[in-house]
Amino acid sequence: MVMMQYTIPPKKTLILNILEILQKYSDVNHRLTAKEIGERLEKEYSQKVDRKAIKRNLMNLIEFGYYIEYSETVRINKSGEEEIIYSDWYLNRDFDDAELRLLIDSLLFSKHIPYNQCKALITKLEGLSNTYFKAKIKHIRTMPEKLPENKELFYTIEILDEAITKKRRVQFHYINNYGTDKKPRLHKNQDGSKTTYKVNPYQMAATNGRYYLICTHKYYPETVSNYRIDRIVDIKLLDDEPATPTRDVPALKNGLDLPKHMAENIYMFGEEGVRVKFRAKRYIIKDVLDWFGRDVKLSDDDDENIIAEVKVSEQAMLYWSLQYGEHIEVLSPDSLRKRVGAAATTIAEKYHN
Repeated sequence: MVMMQYTIPPKKTLILNILEILQKYSDVNHRLTAKEIGERLEKEYSQKVDRKAIKRNLMNLIEFGYYIEYSETVRINKSGEEEIIYSDWYLNRDFDDAELRLLIDSLLFSKHIPYNQCKALITKLEGLSNTYFKAKIKHIRTMPEKLPENKELFYTIEILDEAITKKRRVQFHYINNYGTDKKPRLHKNQDGSKTTYKVNPYQMAATNGRYYLICTHKYYPETVSNYRIDRIVDIKLLDDEPATPTRDVPALKNGLDLPKHMAENIYMFGEEGVRVKFRAKRYIIKDVLDWFGRDVKLSDDDDENIIAEVKVSEQAMLYWSLQYGEHIEVLSPDSLRKRVGAAATTIAEKYHN
């Protein structure tokens, strides 16, 4: 019978093991005494250490810049002298549990991060807390595993970030749709070849659970476009092609005002905004503000309704009007009012029988 040999960790690893214990088992609600730390050291690392050595290493960690909290109490020892007792040790973390939960929920609600990469990121976030936190979030693992994935996503973001920093163009192919086999279909030219997009990238922004690239095209930079980053593939940084400066783009001559751009492009269609006036029920004012931001102009109409005015993409407003059709009425422009009416009629006819 072969006996397994276990290596006893050297003393110089003691400080690292104490830090790891604090990371795994301590927080403001789970404070450790030197005795409890010693018991963990013996059980998990085969290190038997006295309390003075534990305290000395804890103080060294604090000196090294770790945010370790503790309490001090004074007691009278057997010799009748005052003695300070240090206890209730815990690691004060950069993120509390509520903040980590918010970050994890953001990943779970994201619709563009591939499942395996999302799962890996959640595991890393869990590692920023302790063992008690992991037990509390077991019930939130509800990510669908079968969604179409773009495994190039993180690489695409990295290239776009570099291009925006260097002010260079990028080129890529774009997933225009999916077939019944759930496989991506790239946008194609009339001759059947893949469409190659060459764009001037200015900003990446997240909205409606998706990540978008805000850019203009090389050959018609006057129009601002938005592309879903999870649908971009085969991206290349064009080091020899400087991006068109925003000052040369009519819609961006004063720079990219991201909050304004997002408010005007609630579905990220990327067309110039128009002034829209609509009547809405008072009980959806919160929804109006959620979608259009604080720049929307609100005024009283009657006891049940308000009038809202906002600058927004007409195509996006068409979609939004259909979504909130029971609660709002588009008043102007007349072209949009007619489009909403026609779309509503088409929908009604489908359900008439």
